Amino acid sequence: MHNKMKKKENGIGFGMITVIFMAVSIILILTIIKIYLSNQIYYESKEVNTIKREVAVLKAESIILKQNVEALKYENQVANTIFGLDDE
Repeated sequence: MHNKMKKKENGIGFGMITVIFMAVSIILILTIIKIYLSNQIYYESKEVNTIKREVAVLKAESIILKQNVEALKYENQVANTIFGLDDE
């Protein structure tokens, strides 16, 4: 009777090793993909922040240049008025 009943093996079989290996492989692949995407997002956001800073600087420069143009226009009008009076 003992011969007919096969004893179930205790321990880790080849099938379980294969399942574990596949699970670890899938986790590793997903982790690598997540790390890659996180790095790409970091570098893109860094570039976006740099561009935003440049835009802010250019807007500030634009305001300063407009003020300078207005000041020069005013000086020009005042100078034309003064020299226009001298010519008469």
